[in-house]
Amino acid sequence: MPYSEVVQPFLMGCGTKEPKITQLCLAAIQRLMSHEVVSEAAAGNIINMLWQLMENSLEELKLLQTVLVLLTTNTVVHDEALSKAIVLCFRLHFTKDNITNNTAAATVRQVVTVVFERVVAEDERYKDIIEQPVAVQGNSNRRSVSTLKPCAKDAYMLFQDLCQLVNADAPYWLVGMTEMTRTFGLELLESVLNDFPQVFLQHQEFSFLLKERVCPLVIKLFSPNIKFRQGSSTSSSPAPVEKPYFPICMRLLRVVSVLIKQFYSLLVTECEIFLSLLVKFLDADKPQWLRAVAVESIHRLCVQPQLLRSFCQSYDMKQHSTKVFRDIVNALGSFIQSLFLVPSTGNTSVTPNQTGSNASGSTGSAQTNPGMLGMGGGATVLPAFEYRGTWIPILNVTVQGSAKATYLEMLDKVEPPTIPEGYAMSVAFHCLLDLVRGITTMIEGELGEAEAVIQSTTETTSLPTQSSEHQDLQSISDQSDKELVSRAVWEEMVNACWCGLLAALSLLLDASTDEAATENILKAELTMAALCGRLGLVTSRDAFITAICKGSLPPHYALTVLNSTTAALSSKSYSIQGQNVQMISPSSESHQQVVAVGQPLALQPQGTVMLTSKNIQCMRTLLNLAHCHGAVLGTSWQLVLATLQHLVWILGLKPGVGGALKPGRAVEGPSTVLTTAVMTDLPVISNILSRLFESSQYLDDVSLHHLINALCSLSLEAMDMAYGNNKEPSLFAVAKLLETGLVNMHRIEILWRPLTGHLLEVCQHPNSRMREWGAEALTSLIKAGLTFSHDPPLSQNQRLQLLLLNPLKELSNISHPDIRIKQLECVLQILQSQGDSLGPGWPLVLGVMGAIRSDQGESLIRTAFQCLQLVVTDFLPTMPCTCLQIVVEVAGSFGLHNQELNISLTSIGLLWNISDYFFQRGEIIEKELNKEEAVLQKQAEEKGVVLNRPFHPAPPFDCLWLCLYAKLGELCVDPRPAVRKSAGQTLFSTIGAHGTLLQHSTWHTVIWKVLFHLLDRVRESSTTADKEKIESGGGNILIHHSRDTAEKQWAETWVLTLAGVARIFNTRRYLLQPLGDFSQAWDVLLDHIQSAALSKNNEVSLAALKSFQEILQIVSPVRDSEKPDTPPAINVSVPVVVGATTATSLGRSFMRTDSIGERMGRYNGAELPVVTDEIEDLNLWWAAWNSWYRIGSESTKPPITCDKLTFIPSQPFLTALIQIFPALYQHIKTGFSMDDLQKLGIILHGAVSVPISSDASPFILPSYTEAVLTSLQEAVLTALDVLQKAICVGSENMQIMYPAIFDQLLAFVEFSCKPPQYGQLETKHIANAKYNQIQLFAPAEWVALNYVPFAERSLEVVVDLYQKTACHKAVVNEKVLQNIIKTLRIPLSLKYSCPSESTWKLAVSSLLKVLSIGLPVARQHASSGKFDSMWPELANTFEDFLFTKSAPPDNLSIQEFQKNESIDVEVVQLISTEILPYANFIPKEFVGQIMTMLNKGSIHSQSSSFTEAEIDIRLREEFSKVCFETLLQFSFSNKVTTPQEGYISRMALSVLLKRSQDVLHRYIEDERLSGKCPLPRQQVTEIIFVLKAVSTLIDSLKKTQPENVDANTWAQVIALYPTLVECITCSSSEVCSALKEALVPFKDFMHPPASKVQNGES
Repeated sequence: MPYSEVVQPFLMGCGTKEPKITQLCLAAIQRLMSHEVVSEAAAGNIINMLWQLMENSLEELKLLQTVLVLLTTNTVVHDEALSKAIVLCFRLHFTKDNITNNTAAATVRQVVTVVFERVVAEDERYKDIIEQPVAVQGNSNRRSVSTLKPCAKDAYMLFQDLCQLVNADAPYWLVGMTEMTRTFGLELLESVLNDFPQVFLQHQEFSFLLKERVCPLVIKLFSPNIKFRQGSSTSSSPAPVEKPYFPICMRLLRVVSVLIKQFYSLLVTECEIFLSLLVKFLDADKPQWLRAVAVESIHRLCVQPQLLRSFCQSYDMKQHSTKVFRDIVNALGSFIQSLFLVPSTGNTSVTPNQTGSNASGSTGSAQTNPGMLGMGGGATVLPAFEYRGTWIPILNVTVQGSAKATYLEMLDKVEPPTIPEGYAMSVAFHCLLDLVRGITTMIEGELGEAEAVIQSTTETTSLPTQSSEHQDLQSISDQSDKELVSRAVWEEMVNACWCGLLAALSLLLDASTDEAATENILKAELTMAALCGRLGLVTSRDAFITAICKGSLPPHYALTVLNSTTAALSSKSYSIQGQNVQMISPSSESHQQVVAVGQPLALQPQGTVMLTSKNIQCMRTLLNLAHCHGAVLGTSWQLVLATLQHLVWILGLKPGVGGALKPGRAVEGPSTVLTTAVMTDLPVISNILSRLFESSQYLDDVSLHHLINALCSLSLEAMDMAYGNNKEPSLFAVAKLLETGLVNMHRIEILWRPLTGHLLEVCQHPNSRMREWGAEALTSLIKAGLTFSHDPPLSQNQRLQLLLLNPLKELSNISHPDIRIKQLECVLQILQSQGDSLGPGWPLVLGVMGAIRSDQGESLIRTAFQCLQLVVTDFLPTMPCTCLQIVVEVAGSFGLHNQELNISLTSIGLLWNISDYFFQRGEIIEKELNKEEAVLQKQAEEKGVVLNRPFHPAPPFDCLWLCLYAKLGELCVDPRPAVRKSAGQTLFSTIGAHGTLLQHSTWHTVIWKVLFHLLDRVRESSTTADKEKIESGGGNILIHHSRDTAEKQWAETWVLTLAGVARIFNTRRYLLQPLGDFSQAWDVLLDHIQSAALSKNNEVSLAALKSFQEILQIVSPVRDSEKPDTPPAINVSVPVVVGATTATSLGRSFMRTDSIGERMGRYNGAELPVVTDEIEDLNLWWAAWNSWYRIGSESTKPPITCDKLTFIPSQPFLTALIQIFPALYQHIKTGFSMDDLQKLGIILHGAVSVPISSDASPFILPSYTEAVLTSLQEAVLTALDVLQKAICVGSENMQIMYPAIFDQLLAFVEFSCKPPQYGQLETKHIANAKYNQIQLFAPAEWVALNYVPFAERSLEVVVDLYQKTACHKAVVNEKVLQNIIKTLRIPLSLKYSCPSESTWKLAVSSLLKVLSIGLPVARQHASSGKFDSMWPELANTFEDFLFTKSAPPDNLSIQEFQKNESIDVEVVQLISTEILPYANFIPKEFVGQIMTMLNKGSIHSQSSSFTEAEIDIRLREEFSKVCFETLLQFSFSNKVTTPQEGYISRMALSVLLKRSQDVLHRYIEDERLSGKCPLPRQQVTEIIFVLKAVSTLIDSLKKTQPENVDANTWAQVIALYPTLVECITCSSSEVCSALKEALVPFKDFMHPPASKVQNGES
């Protein structure tokens, strides 16, 4: 039985229209249908039957149920049947019964769904068989239904009719429709579009329907909403005809949402219109409910970033197209703004306050709100926005990320609902947030993918990683194109939306009073800023950052960076539909809780500023931004950091160690006030701040540079602000530069230069706190850099090491002492920690110490010096040898600092230590330096320049020594005596101890450039030194009077220097002599000695002579005179001069010892040292002699004028001068001529004539009474002695010098009687000199010496010499004897008047000795006449001595007198033995003179001036007797040969007798006259004398041969007798006894008378 038949009975049952039957039949049919036993025909019948029931209004719900079962269980119903079933449902929807209506509506919805589901199933069935052509847009075939399959065709017809119905047109397919509502139609359309988009997208016919039917329909239905404007009149006048109708409008918006969401790709143009409409609906003049549903619709779009992206691509990026995306965002912005500007009114109410919203709205009025919030009670605080008095609550409308609409879902409402206050604002706010979140998440995701792809392609193609632009070019081309396209879209999206977003967000941020809302806004701003940064959109990035920054600071805070950015932005104010969207400035009356009060960071802080909790929240966001997105901030670091700096300042955070900021107190002004709320935040903030800069280590190089540049420019601003005042500066930037540097040590090279360059500028800042931090930062960085374990390590990366140390050196250009102290402390720490590994950094480090100048204060110098000491004690071995020279320079420079004497002296000690180090490690240093030199030499040759360094030709090691010597040389002329002394001693010690290390040729430089240069400077300074007295040596140091003027202090230096140089010349002559210009050097040295010797300073001049003596002790080799043919003998004990050839070839010996033996040992036995040319040697000695002569003649020349200040050379000086001569003479004796002797004589004479000062005399002369020679006089005699000895052994032609020597000596002998004059100088006799100490500072008197001992010694020498040389031809020819006699005549004639009685006694004895030798010689040469002139001289001498004019002193004792008499007797005896016997060889006149003299002596008629008492002593009876005897002996000597002589004798006798007769007669007369009165004593003496003479005469006559006595004489004698007898009566007993003696001899004349008497007379 066919299926259709099965159904038939039931259909018929239904036809009865009996309710019960109908119900049973319908149930049965449903059961059949569920078992799928209904055929297509049966189905048609069923539907017709149902239609009839419907028309009869029977079993309506059952009908609907049956239709539903019929259509859902199978697909047999098609075409008309289907349409009839659908119409049936529609018809039932419009019955009077509510339940039926609703059920029918539901059924219609389900049926429509079923129809479309069939299409989907059909497509699924056929998809494998036929390849569906892709739906092409714009197919104009309107009725191409024939191509569709059955199910699709039904669906198509249904959809088309739905459109017709909504448009109020007759349907094509749904025949039998009686009525229809638009709202229901729109709902159906929406559900189909929403549920089956694939049907429309896959079938061209459906797509066509969408474009041709749906869109125009929607646009047409929208028209009343578009045209409507809320009238400005407040009266509720009747609305215009076409007033917006909420149910339709809301459903239209739903349809539009679906169209845009599902079919955007098909309906690009139409969507543009829809979107524009949506934007328009937000206008302020639209009804509130319209705006609300429009915002909800927009929200639906905002949660679909991909869709937004499509908008952007389709419209904003196309030319001549509406910028839809931008408009949407801007519209939202305007919308939000408008809500603040126009108070949100409910529906149509007239005044804002009578809204239909809840009570909280009314409490939120502008007047009460701030107060209530401030009180913190009274009102419930709702989350809200508040702006310029407008208070809008924030409602919790939706979950983040989903657009859950409220009003779009009110399908049952016919009247527009009341919109609660704040609803639209809250939705718009969420739109913004979702928009930002969506866009950023999408773009960042895509960016990440793109980067990952690039990464992988880069890795696979293993291209060198370069900056991203290059990578793009190098990665696969299509890939890069795609990326470029994407990038363009991203950039356009951001560019389109950022202005609107920023305007809205800034406004909301300012208005927000809710922490959560604020957090969301900030998060949105932050993500946008980060995104712009990633895309490299600088303007927008900076704008967002600026907004956050402004939010962090108090309102209207003057921060130039931000204000300028804002200005730039508002100048491009963005127009949205003719409205200007301004960057709204913050409203002043913020109702936030104030959490901190601080000072603004400004030049003149005006009062205080307040920070609210929102500011702190913004600050945290800012920190977050910098922390997480530092890499994309680029130049906006400036903004971020500037803001942070100000916040840190207001909060009073101060930098601590390492640059981290800690809460600290502000130094001045009203202190920062912090609430407890923020106090707990501060450590967190400071921690985040530190972490922010720590995270800079993860930034790439470019971003890091941005960060550094930003910090630097911030710091520059802080510096500008700190100029000219000493207020606390902002140290934020400096501290953070330090932090950044410290965490980026691993790549310090890339940021070191800008970093340190800036910090160096900070170090020069006048504000001390600023400076101090600059230095702190810089030194910390340097120390950290040196201790950081770099890769490769610093020891292998010298460039980096120098780079790190360089700023340390640069600090030396800054004059602030506090900075320099920091710098030096840093050096000290570096030395202590890194000293061993500084390597090539040494020159820099040493340079820092060396850069300290004298004027920089004691503590600086002390610290620098500490560093240097550390270097010298610990680090010399670790530094490259090339730096040793710098160490020397630096140590020297400390010596020259005049701040602290101890440092100068210690630095000289350091130089000594350094020299010791050079000596100990000489070989190593030399090797290294030579290596270095070779390298430099090569470089110089390559560059074609000359290698230039001090002391160049010398080898480098020698140059090092020369630098050391030169430094010490500079210190030797320091203005401070102690330094000079120390330096001098050190210099000469080092040259002495280590000089052997030098190459032979270097000695040339040492002599000329070091030693002579030094001597010149010392000489110059000494001669120009000040003679002013220095009261004290600073402090309480007393200065000894020998050092109390600068001149005296320099004298000491001169002495030291000259002595040192001379010593070197002496000990190192074997090295110096072969140098070629030794003779010039010798001359220069002699010149120095000479100028020192002639300086008007006793100390210097004496020392000069000592040096002279020292250089003369050098013995030059002497040829052996006995063996003239042998080669020169070498005496090893003498420092021989070695030839240059051997000395250089042997290299150096590093030995301390320098004994001559070793020196000889250095030359192997084969090469005997060559003895230098003797001629040259002689030249040296003669040069020395000339110098000596010049010194002598200058120093002993008497001054022309005489005043108190005349300089007179001291005795020790003169002594030393003269003592030099013997040594010198040894070398020049061969050529020593008469001229030279003359010169010598002048000097000796001059020297002896110099007086001494009374101050010195007690030391030089023990006392006047002792006859002692001064050492000077000794020296003079020694000199002559040396000469005389030399002449003695010398050749014949030397002996002509004897007379000259005699002359010299005799001149000295004369001093005994007339001391020499010294120019015009008045000298006192020594006995009268004042020694009293009271006149300590009175000008000294000059005292002439006691020359007697000297003269006497000279006399002895003369006698000695004469004894040896009497017979020499020269002595004979030059009348030496006559000169001697002539000289002796002076003291002899003075006799008692001589200054010293010893003188004349010595003169007598000398005369006797000389004559005993000289007279025989004279007799020998009698015939030659050479002695003719001597005889009269001799006669006069005898005469003057024996009959002296000087009276003996009063106190002469008898014994003395007798002694003196015996001397006179000796002289007469000499005459009797040496002269008279040889009378025939002697000129007659002379003999006559002698006779007269003897005659005079034999009767000594004393002058009458004597008193009685004296006469008895002074009668030289013995003398007279001898004279008489001699006279007689000579008169009657049998040796008389010529009658003439005899005559003379006889004459003499007769004269004598005649005189005796006269005396006696006169006596007798006087005696008689005087009576009892005794005669004068002298007369008595005279008579006694005569009587004695008579007796003597008679004795003599008896002894003489009788034939020799003239008869006449006898007669005269006898004739005396009567006269004698007459005297017997005299009263004087003495006369009587003498008379007795005289009478007794007469007995011999008593002969008996002769037998033959001649004249008769007896």
